[in-house]
Amino acid sequence: MFANMTNALDFHAKALVLRADRQRVIASNIANADTPGYVGRDVNFKDAMTAATTRTGALSPNDSTGVTHSNHMALKATTASFGNSTLAYTSQTQPSMDGNSVDMDRERANFVDNSVRYEATLRFINGQSKTLLSAIQGQ
Repeated sequence: MFANMTNALDFHAKALVLRADRQRVIASNIANADTPGYVGRDVNFKDAMTAATTRTGALSPNDSTGVTHSNHMALKATTASFGNSTLAYTSQTQPSMDGNSVDMDRERANFVDNSVRYEATLRFINGQSKTLLSAIQGQ
């Protein structure tokens, strides 16, 4: 019975971790926007969430740094696992002379969208916690 009540919290907790790590990926893209030859990265959230919910046990740390050149800033995902299938390269929408594929307009939009979804996930967790607390207290 208790496991059924915590399944929704577990789902949202995994989503929160994945959202935080996607924010790091987007921030890394923005930080490397002027780096010649940098290839932007992004997370397929649906695939990552499917992998996180079907995997047994805790999320494992990411072993790769996600850099395509030794001068690029390292991407340090500390808590969630992005397998090779979920952390992908972004497609270049505006060709540049230096080979950089980061589109700042797209990255800013992704950053804001992910921030809003992160906040929504926090609100879901907060609401569910308050509901469980009121049920336990009998109010």
